[in-house]
Amino acid sequence: MFQPGQIKDYNALNTALDHLLAGENDRISHLANASSLLNYFLDDVNWVGFYTMKNDQLQLGPFQGLPACVTIPVGRGVCGTAVSENKTMVVADVHAFPGHIACDANSKSEIVVPLTVNGEIYGVLDIDAPITERFNTDDQAGLEAFAAILEKHLEMAE
Repeated sequence: MFQPGQIKDYNALNTALDHLLAGENDRISHLANASSLLNYFLDDVNWVGFYTMKNDQLQLGPFQGLPACVTIPVGRGVCGTAVSENKTMVVADVHAFPGHIACDANSKSEIVVPLTVNGEIYGVLDIDAPITERFNTDDQAGLEAFAAILEKHLEMAE
């Protein structure tokens, strides 16, 4: 299919995710496998993971990378802004983003995709990169499609 760090076709990655999650019904397992899949196959990333909504704030979920911030208020940082605006945030240079939360000093760019389950914000997919301008419109479209597949499986899970 493809080698680590060699994603050229998000359709293949998204098909792999759909097959990986099929027949399973545990949300934490879904998030863990999804973060692992992205971390393994995306190049130039240093953190891939999820934050889920708990007590009206984002709570750290399954991830790949260095230890991260445990809670993020809605509206704060890139992740919190993605939730408050309910839209994907693509940040070319995190140091230029007002209120950026620096969990890993090596992160220079970021993409955050909100996840909706059963009509409500469930959390976010968060990916950081150690280079500026890592994420483009192709990444955004591919990762939003990835999130849509994940959302479908999360809705069917417990």
